[in-house]
Amino acid sequence: MSTQPFRLASGGLIDRGHPLDFSFDGASYRGYAGDTLASALLANGVRLVGRSFKYHRPRGILSAGPEEPNALVELRSGARREPNTRATVVELFAGLTAASQNRWPSLAFDLLSINGLVSPALVAGFYYKTFMWPASFWEKLYEPLIRRAAGLGRAAGAEDPDHYEKAFAFCDLLVIGGGPAGLSAALAAGRSGARVILCDEDFRLGGRLLAEKREIGGKPASEWLAATLAELASLPEVRIMPRTTVFGLYDHGIYGAVERVADHLPQPPAHQPRQRGWRIHAKRAILAAGALERPIVFAGNDRPGVMLAGAVRSYVNRYGVLPGHETVLFTAGDDGWTTARDIAAAGGKVAGIVDSRPADPSRKALADKLGARLFAGGAVMGARGGRQLSGVTIRDASGAVTELSCDLLAVSNGWNPTLHLTSHQNGKPVWDDGLKCFVPGTVPAGLTVAGSAAGRFTLAQALEDGARLGREAAAEAGLAATPAESAPATDPETNGLSPVWRVSGGKGKAFVDYQNDVTDKDVELAAREGFRPVEHLKRYTTLGMATDQGKTSNLSGLAIMAEQTGRTIPQTGTTTFRPPYTPVAIGALAGHHRGKDFRPIRLAPTHDWSKEQGAVFVEAGQWLRAQYYPRPGEADWLTTVNREVKAVRAGVGLCDVSTLGKIDIQGADAAEFLERVYINGWKALPIGKARYGLMLREDGFVMDDGTTSRLGETHFLMTTTTANAGKVMQHLEFCHQVLWPELDIRMVSVSEQWAQVAIAGPKARETLRGVVDAEYDLSNEAFPYLAARPVTVGGGIPARLFRISFSGELAYELAVPADYGDAMVRALMQAGAPFGITPYGTEALGVMRIEKGHVAGNELNGQTTARDLGLGRMVSSKKDFIGRLMAGRQALVEQDRPAFVGFKPVEPGQRLRAGAHFIGIGKPAAMEHDEGYMTSVAYSPHLDHWMGLGLIRGGAARIGERVRAYDPVRNGDIVVEICSPVFVDPEGARLHG
Repeated sequence: MSTQPFRLASGGLIDRGHPLDFSFDGASYRGYAGDTLASALLANGVRLVGRSFKYHRPRGILSAGPEEPNALVELRSGARREPNTRATVVELFAGLTAASQNRWPSLAFDLLSINGLVSPALVAGFYYKTFMWPASFWEKLYEPLIRRAAGLGRAAGAEDPDHYEKAFAFCDLLVIGGGPAGLSAALAAGRSGARVILCDEDFRLGGRLLAEKREIGGKPASEWLAATLAELASLPEVRIMPRTTVFGLYDHGIYGAVERVADHLPQPPAHQPRQRGWRIHAKRAILAAGALERPIVFAGNDRPGVMLAGAVRSYVNRYGVLPGHETVLFTAGDDGWTTARDIAAAGGKVAGIVDSRPADPSRKALADKLGARLFAGGAVMGARGGRQLSGVTIRDASGAVTELSCDLLAVSNGWNPTLHLTSHQNGKPVWDDGLKCFVPGTVPAGLTVAGSAAGRFTLAQALEDGARLGREAAAEAGLAATPAESAPATDPETNGLSPVWRVSGGKGKAFVDYQNDVTDKDVELAAREGFRPVEHLKRYTTLGMATDQGKTSNLSGLAIMAEQTGRTIPQTGTTTFRPPYTPVAIGALAGHHRGKDFRPIRLAPTHDWSKEQGAVFVEAGQWLRAQYYPRPGEADWLTTVNREVKAVRAGVGLCDVSTLGKIDIQGADAAEFLERVYINGWKALPIGKARYGLMLREDGFVMDDGTTSRLGETHFLMTTTTANAGKVMQHLEFCHQVLWPELDIRMVSVSEQWAQVAIAGPKARETLRGVVDAEYDLSNEAFPYLAARPVTVGGGIPARLFRISFSGELAYELAVPADYGDAMVRALMQAGAPFGITPYGTEALGVMRIEKGHVAGNELNGQTTARDLGLGRMVSSKKDFIGRLMAGRQALVEQDRPAFVGFKPVEPGQRLRAGAHFIGIGKPAAMEHDEGYMTSVAYSPHLDHWMGLGLIRGGAARIGERVRAYDPVRNGDIVVEICSPVFVDPEGARLHG
């Protein structure tokens, strides 16, 4: 177990009384609660943590936050293994298992580091230029080799055992970032009573206050931080969400966020998700995400031990870790000197300070006080070392070169505002020449930017911005803002800066993008070869791609391209920031939508009863429906289905149809609304009657069909097919909200609120008589075909009775509140027992609908029109409706367009197959002779042969002709006769009996 040689004896915000054991690449180490994986590795002296993507160069930890491009590790093992996790944001927990990646056979000895020897051939776009000849090798050799070499890390290779959730939140103000600006904003708005959500990606709120030794109001900033967090926690309308990254900004004030609920634990507790994806609807939002420190491009700047100066302060002050014994500071501004002071205060040695700016007496005095050699006007030309930094080469203002030994190089080149979210709706940042960075330009509606994210880098500015914007957001939400207070005083700070984008003259590669191994020479090559626009530069060199997304590389790359093309940085332009800001697990976006939860199966109200009857179930749309009810001794499903069909035709049968979509539509304009969405008329439909309706899409093709009943003057109940219920509801809502918002209607899906059973067959009326209360007359005269009325059953239970039929028999559909569904089916079975009542499933229902020539999902396939289906006479010529104009397009009304008819085998014993194509007798089986296809087939026990429905050119005009039904997939080729699609009871005597 390591003794943590780089851990300071005291200090930091870690809990030294709570040690945590973990492993990295099989070696055991110890850290403390409050550590990240990166800080714990540094404390234990681990400098080499990974290998670069292309050259497999040794890489160490560069930063202390989400911008980390080097320290990408695999976490956990087995099914929970997660690649490409930034060690700088991984909260340490007991038993954490981490491993380096992109190396073989080991991190210390990586054979693929040989790529560095052939690096002149691996420049930007090398694969476009190298793998051109011979062309036949591309698919056989080159592409497979490139794909094997590409990528970082390994996927788990097993199903993720954890769960993920999706959640929604609504607030007056969303504060993004828990640093001083964000905390001040949340506090000011929260005091006014505003509903505030404060999100921060860290597990501890405070932002840079956690990494700095600052004063607020004459006291340590830690006291202000503790008091602020305590007050926020006491405000009832303020919700604090640590470990939560707001990764995207979308239309209408919607923000995407991911909450890492249990990533800091070995595995999630029972019934808890690992991560939760949030969709946050905010009236106003304040971006207070701070800033990201910039590196400098020089030879060897990727050596393990080269770190950002602000990150070094984070490790010293927050984690109690001094990342090196001897430090050299390379700075272009005042901020770097703060790092030198903090290192010295922690007992570290500052061997040298290289300040690119001209000599200044005050800086010279401070360097002397720290015991450091000062190289004013100098630059670090290169860094030496292999798996660990051993020294730097320094060029001073006179041009003299000095070699200085060190194991830590802290680089400070100013800060870039974290403005990514401001660009997620195509906003462009603007260059501030005074600050030497891009700041937010036009921001999305409802968003304001505070503190460092707006380029206001001092602590005093952050506190003032946050409080002011928080009060303004509360006022805009209609709340009385608390009186303005003066921002608390802070200790003085200076922000002098003269950025250095790169240092030339060193030996070795100088990296712009650490993660993708993009060097300054690659940018120069892109300029020479014409890839000068920034989006071309990005794609040609891979600059700013992957998890980095340009956080540490973009500005350096732009500066070098500007230098090469003789332009300024703003003239060179910027790439487009797109969500997500940092990587988001697909599981967090999907939530529970995987496996069976991808489309949860709904169970009909009679499901348990059907199981008791031995039903075989089938998925139908979102539902599990009884397919058929086998009995002992029945050889196969066809035997069972034939029995069920015969029982219905001869006596009475029962089928659950609760799964049909049911949409309740009410309002003064309900009838007018139906007129516009259906092809037939509805205003004249009497109360207490149902009517068949057909609905078209905007392009004139059939969307869905079903019956709609008028239950009152302004009250209709629409039914849809099971599979299209959701789509139809979505369509109706679009029509109302977008096309005709002036119509006075309300609609709601009631599919799950009603249990509905079809009772069909000659004995249906007698069966119903035993369930429907006696005061209701069910005679043919009192309750005719297409009647739809409220009734009561079982002594007063409210119900609805519809005389409609899909089977072609005398039939009714009885609907009761869903809770009574099971009792209803049992009562009907008891009432029908004297008549031999038989439950039947979707297979028997399909047989009977084909016998009657009713269209269903196979015919309503999105490619048919009302005219194709023989329903052209339904189309009203007296009104407009969705799809009317497009349905009249020339190609949709041609005479030889495939139309709906029936088919029967010329040889009665031959079996028909759905999907078979119709070809003229004597013609070869080729596409040019294709005349249509079979949509539905079934064996009819009434006819004692197979029958089919389908679409064929000429349709009903060809009844009596014979064609081939050609099915090469199943070796079928039989002769069929075109016939009427109504095979049983064409006069409808059974239906009206």
